[in-house]
Amino acid sequence: MWQIISYFVASPLLLPGPYLVLKRLAELCGTLRFWHIACVSLLRILAGIAAALVLGVIAAVLSSRYRLANALIAPAVNIIKATPVASFIMLALLWINRDILPAFITVLIALPVVFSNVSAGISTINRGLVQVAYCFGFSAVKKIRRLYIPSVFPYFLSACRSCLGLAWKAGVAAEVLAVPAVSIGKMIYSSKMYLETTDLFAWSAVVIILSVVIEYILCAALSRAGKKYERQGE
Repeated sequence: MWQIISYFVASPLLLPGPYLVLKRLAELCGTLRFWHIACVSLLRILAGIAAALVLGVIAAVLSSRYRLANALIAPAVNIIKATPVASFIMLALLWINRDILPAFITVLIALPVVFSNVSAGISTINRGLVQVAYCFGFSAVKKIRRLYIPSVFPYFLSACRSCLGLAWKAGVAAEVLAVPAVSIGKMIYSSKMYLETTDLFAWSAVVIILSVVIEYILCAALSRAGKKYERQGE
């Protein structure tokens, strides 16, 4: 369909065909600069995702255990979910270095997803099993390994699957608006500014490919870890 539409448009400036985009993508992949840019953006956004996972789990645990923490954290998370990403980016540009901004935006987008899913998982833990673990004198570490993690992990895995794509797209969007010196977002912005439509499509393809690859690798690794914890919980 893409090839047919580009044939009738008959203007690579408006809509380059798949062949031109793939050819340009191959040319980009043959340069060291391309891999440098892709790796920097990838590491920057993965750092934001990792921070969101850690902070989201901590916030969910505190919120589930302490009413005061829940009264403070839950409204803040709801505000983050309701605020448009573009507003966060514009505000953060006033206070945060543009090289750090994409990671910060990634944290804001992913954290509510992790918080909500992990909180739901904690609420489903069988209280009877908790009492049994207490009666048998399980240590805190043993209860966490044998009871809490196996119960919550499916919800944590669901959070990872949900937030990876969102966080990646939000991180790249932040790069487009903040224009860090080395980033995929800067290349997309430059392509648009100079009407290099083929480059715009090629870099957009890079974003899509990296998103799919990251999601597949991380979810496969987490699923393998989840099976391990399921065996421990049996």
